[in-house]
Amino acid sequence: MPFSSAPALEEFVSEAVDLRSVPTRRYIGPHPFMEKLRKAVPFDFFAVSGLDLDGYRFGSGHSIDTDLPPAFLDAYYGDNLLKTDPFVQASVTATEVVIEERVYEETPPPQRLIYLARTFGVLNRTLFPVRRGDVVFGAVTFSRTTPFGDDEISFLTDQAEVTHRVITRPIMEKFSAQTMKLSDGEIACLRYASLGKTTDDIATASGYTPDTVNSYIKTAIRKLGAYNRVHAIAEAIRRGIIR
Repeated sequence: MPFSSAPALEEFVSEAVDLRSVPTRRYIGPHPFMEKLRKAVPFDFFAVSGLDLDGYRFGSGHSIDTDLPPAFLDAYYGDNLLKTDPFVQASVTATEVVIEERVYEETPPPQRLIYLARTFGVLNRTLFPVRRGDVVFGAVTFSRTTPFGDDEISFLTDQAEVTHRVITRPIMEKFSAQTMKLSDGEIACLRYASLGKTTDDIATASGYTPDTVNSYIKTAIRKLGAYNRVHAIAEAIRRGIIR
């Protein structure tokens, strides 16, 4: 399916039977959160890359939600510019903000990319890595015809993580537990624990024995890559596994 004829993100997610069936490129129309952010720091286009899931982290698997012009992306991917775009190459290993202009000073872009960027107004791309601990799992990129100022970059840096979480929420809510293979029991015990319940409280509420509750929570901690019960609850909430 051409990108230009793609339905909205919610339609992609609702129709997908598993994560693999979700298209890697997803167009986002007007979004309430992004429109509020745009009022704080004006920008022309945005792109949210990566998912906090194995195989889909930024720089490995490919996942992008964006309002970039579909015709621009059709041409960009059709010409395989992903492999020759210096900005993308610099972004793959980035742990700090990546500014297009500075990248181009070191590595000039191909002429085809310059033409497409000018034609569609995709200029001054600025990328903000999103990490969990030391792991960079995604990124948020903004572009506009004029460069972003230092104060604007500082503000967008602070907003990058929540922006990524808001935009990818429909996918994470549906597929994170499935992808991480958390069982129903593990999710239930985490949900009770998030309410402040002790092991004995969870056992009473769930019908599991205390030993089973502790076992479920320990395996959930391991699967989530967490340090302890509190960290696991925070991770499960952030990933949309529990609310």
